[in-house]
Amino acid sequence: MATLTIIGLGSGSADDLTRRAWRALEATPRLILRTRRHPCVPDLPRSAQAESCDDLYEQYARFEDVYNAIVDRVLSACQQGDVAYAVPGDPTVGEATTWRLLSAAQAQGHHVELIHGLSFIEPSLRYAQVDAMNGLQIVDGLDVAAQHHPQINPDYPCLIGQVYSRDVASDVKLTLMNQYADDFEVVLIHGAGSDSPRVERCPLYQIDRSKHISHLTTLYLPALGQRSSFEAFQEIIAHLRAPEGCPWDRKQTHESLRPYLLEETYEVLEAIDKGDWDELASELGDLLLQVVLHTQIAIDEGEFTMTDVLRRVSAKMIRRHPHVWGEVDVDDDSEQVKANWEEIKRAERAAKGQAERGLLEGVNQAAPALLVAYELTRKAAQVGFDWPDVEGVRAKAREELAEALQAESSAEQVEELGDLLFVLVNWLRKLGEDDPESLLRRVNAKFVRRFGYVEQMARQQGRDLATMTLAEMDALWDEGKRRGL
Repeated sequence: MATLTIIGLGSGSADDLTRRAWRALEATPRLILRTRRHPCVPDLPRSAQAESCDDLYEQYARFEDVYNAIVDRVLSACQQGDVAYAVPGDPTVGEATTWRLLSAAQAQGHHVELIHGLSFIEPSLRYAQVDAMNGLQIVDGLDVAAQHHPQINPDYPCLIGQVYSRDVASDVKLTLMNQYADDFEVVLIHGAGSDSPRVERCPLYQIDRSKHISHLTTLYLPALGQRSSFEAFQEIIAHLRAPEGCPWDRKQTHESLRPYLLEETYEVLEAIDKGDWDELASELGDLLLQVVLHTQIAIDEGEFTMTDVLRRVSAKMIRRHPHVWGEVDVDDDSEQVKANWEEIKRAERAAKGQAERGLLEGVNQAAPALLVAYELTRKAAQVGFDWPDVEGVRAKAREELAEALQAESSAEQVEELGDLLFVLVNWLRKLGEDDPESLLRRVNAKFVRRFGYVEQMARQQGRDLATMTLAEMDALWDEGKRRGL
């Protein structure tokens, strides 16, 4: 069997090749280059006789197919004798063909030697002015370009390799802008380790406008800092729960936190109703605090970890969206998506051995009563238990109102008014209002604004509300209404 020597050519200049790599290049009977597009290739021993795989990049549209073809070519050469296969940088850094060759060559009985080279990382550190041991992350630009949110911890710096074209840079930029500000200053490093490196500092939104992007371009993201990551927040909560942390946080339980979870949820809803997005960001943070605190309690009690929470919800979202991650087709129809969701939930329950539930059993009775009423009627309507049109529910509302007016005792009136409330929820649903809870919050807020105006005007007049007549207060109310309150 042959010996396959996989050689790292370093990041640029032939002067940076190791002595071991140079000796191997001189001694090999056959040299195959992954690409000639590397600064040191013209200066290599026997480079004129070397074969290259550049033609394979022209034959195939997908990198996956290119890499498979390169592996096949190198293994075919091994059938004829010893071969050296040379790649840019280091064979173990951003080199997909290395691991495929190692596995396939060893399976065929060939001996494999690996000679390291200087990767793009080390010279990039110089231009980025960062210590790799200080939490540096290293990712593939093609992976980032394919994502919708960067899987990067913003509290630490990051090197993004293989940003080899303006198209890739554009896709990388769009992904990063889901986490970093458009004007966040980044560093483009072109030709790190070569004889003519170039460093550009620019705002993130401009990276795909650089005229110097090439196959030797790397993007450096400085740390965003200011404890911007989910992991940093987890550390804060874990510290609060630690023996040297906060006595109040240490004694909390899932049960003791119940009222805070509800309170923070309602404050999030209030911020949404007001359209105050700065406040919403703060309130969502307070709600996230509850989630992380509950999870840290579970960690301390040996119940589950945050990775369990994230893994389960991620699997659930992918499983319940087969039209996104699977083969199911939908025609931009949210109702079809909801139907698929319910069917998947039924299949999940069946897989767990759970008995088929009644149609209304899935409605959370602990939710606000107005929301529960809406969900009950919506579920029943799915199987046709509903008025055929809005006129039918209007007639039912008139009937319930008449019964309430005719009821003699207070208890009977209360019961009939409850029925009327339930019918009114159906009426709203028929009119397309799918969130009666938010509707009533908006009405409540309107009442608060207008009554506040009545109080304000009374104070300006030196009047006490308790001494004013209803007619006087109504007049101020109508004035506030005219002012758009």
